[in-house]
Amino acid sequence: MAVCIAVIAKEVTVPTQNKLKFHYTVHTSLDVVEEKVSTVGKSLGDQRELYLGLLYPTEDYKVYGYVTNSKVKFVIVVDSSNTSLRDNEIRSMFRKLHNSFTDVMCNPFHNPGDPIQSKAFDGIVSGMMVQTG
Repeated sequence: MAVCIAVIAKEVTVPTQNKLKFHYTVHTSLDVVEEKVSTVGKSLGDQRELYLGLLYPTEDYKVYGYVTNSKVKFVIVVDSSNTSLRDNEIRSMFRKLHNSFTDVMCNPFHNPGDPIQSKAFDGIVSGMMVQTG
């Protein structure tokens, strides 16, 4: 399960209790995301894999990335001690997150650029998060 999930569009949304702790991790991962997107974009033209895979591991965490066709970036930080989580499960988490995000953006009552205030989206994110305490 994830310890941090970030949605990066024009603004950064880090919906966790330890915002400051993971803020640096998420911002550091953006450089790797941009590097991977530009490398894949040059080699394949417009066709690209949305799932970027493992961006980088640290002692405590593994950071994974995903980019939508509209350049919205998702970053999921997972505890390194969780060895049972496989790549296809991470992909599935990103697909759920992307589908839920798309539902929020397609809502006619949501203004793009406003913070996401959706119970369904919050439920998906909470379901992916590790319950601490």
